[in-house]
Amino acid sequence: MLVTATSTSAMQGGFNNVPTEAARQFRAIMNAIARPGRIETLGGATPPAPMSVAAGVIVLTLCDPDTGLHLAGDHDTPDIRAWVQFHTGAPFVPAENANFAIGRWEALSPLTIYAHGTPEYPDRSATLIIEMDALSTDGAILTGPGIEDSASLSLPEIEALKTNALLFPLGLDFFFCADTRLASLPRTTKVTEGGAI
Repeated sequence: MLVTATSTSAMQGGFNNVPTEAARQFRAIMNAIARPGRIETLGGATPPAPMSVAAGVIVLTLCDPDTGLHLAGDHDTPDIRAWVQFHTGAPFVPAENANFAIGRWEALSPLTIYAHGTPEYPDRSATLIIEMDALSTDGAILTGPGIEDSASLSLPEIEALKTNALLFPLGLDFFFCADTRLASLPRTTKVTEGGAI
């Protein structure tokens, strides 16, 4: 079989030791979910640009052939599609059918287009993987499960995330990624402007 340049590059950039790396990265992702606002460092993958290392690791760790993935904006490229398909087999779907969606905040908006779950099945909702230029522990104030008192996190927007938390037990869950850095914002987390809780 003739291997094209695209398919050759798609085969690269995954975990070197899949079972070991996937387990290690899964623990880091779960730590981020359990402690909203805490920044974890992920590694072991080199996805095609403009996907960050952290976002690529999430895709490799959490996506599979039964996981619908939506690529938004400049993340919908032939290289990213080939890489995701080779390493995970995840199908590409429209936003309204996505289990996971990845892109920059502006490309993923509006949040209303994604599945927010139903009263019977609140878990049937989407998780958005938001690509950011930087991620830091200042900005919006976070409170809720997994946070002892409060935490701070730089977020792309406050109002939409406040509204999302009000939908609980429905709503979306979020990962925020910048290079190798990852933070999580589950729907259980309340968001307020910095300086006031």
